[in-house]
Amino acid sequence: MKELRIGFLQQHNTADTKDNILRLCEGISDLAKRGAQLIVLQELHNSLYFCQVESVDNFNLAEPIPGPSTKVFGELAKQFGVVIVTSLFEKRAPGLYHNTAVVLEKDGSIAGTYRKMHIPDDPAYYEKFYFTPGDLGFHPIETSVGKLGVMVCWDQWYPEAARLMALQGAEILIYPTAIGYDSNDTPEEQQRQRMAWQTVQRGHAVANGLPVIAVNRVGFEPTSETSVESGTSGIQFWGTSFVAGPQGELLYEASTDEEESIIVNLDLDHSEQVRRWWPFLRDRRIDNYTDLTRRFID
Repeated sequence: MKELRIGFLQQHNTADTKDNILRLCEGISDLAKRGAQLIVLQELHNSLYFCQVESVDNFNLAEPIPGPSTKVFGELAKQFGVVIVTSLFEKRAPGLYHNTAVVLEKDGSIAGTYRKMHIPDDPAYYEKFYFTPGDLGFHPIETSVGKLGVMVCWDQWYPEAARLMALQGAEILIYPTAIGYDSNDTPEEQQRQRMAWQTVQRGHAVANGLPVIAVNRVGFEPTSETSVESGTSGIQFWGTSFVAGPQGELLYEASTDEEESIIVNLDLDHSEQVRRWWPFLRDRRIDNYTDLTRRFID
């Protein structure tokens, strides 16, 4: 059995970026000491989720890659011999920014990067103001613990993205995430959205015969008067970070309202057995899928 010990941190962020990073470092150290081999962090984990408003001042939160954060987390990866999946606000050039996942190898080096491809633009999620869509494509990142199909948040709703990662040999699908409830929705609608979010990702696990890891932030993050005028007052992030196996089975599901530091054991060999039972890749009618590249078929 090829077993991998997955650690993740579901964290509540504040406006104190230094404190957020300090707590992340403490959490990574603790997970590593408890035996984690791969540690996954939530989306844009260094700060508050600043995309609730459109403000040019928020671009000051961005940093180059390599940069300060890859140095801090790279040193931890090297110190403890772990692979870490981070999620950073990348400053590529003046006026050019990305929402970028960086995977750090256990020697502290950068194993690879992924720039978020699907960029939302909804009330309180004004990401198109900040992020240029990724230009690196959907390609797994080779690491000492396996080939990681790393994507980011809104990417998790798209089966095509998960499939492209799977077709290139990804062994795990990983989604750093920042998603929560709209305070204007009814409690029933809020729960439908939360369950849809989890269900679609478990579907990716089933359709591709691969484990899925989704790490979300938790807690309430208020916003400014500017955003209040547009109908939002803040986001209650719904947590529910989870690890699903290759048949969509829940191996662990975190709380909706508490911080968590969790280790889950994954049997990576089980994916091959599942694909033998359910050979979806064998039976795909690739000769009839060309229309998938069209926006809409009239």
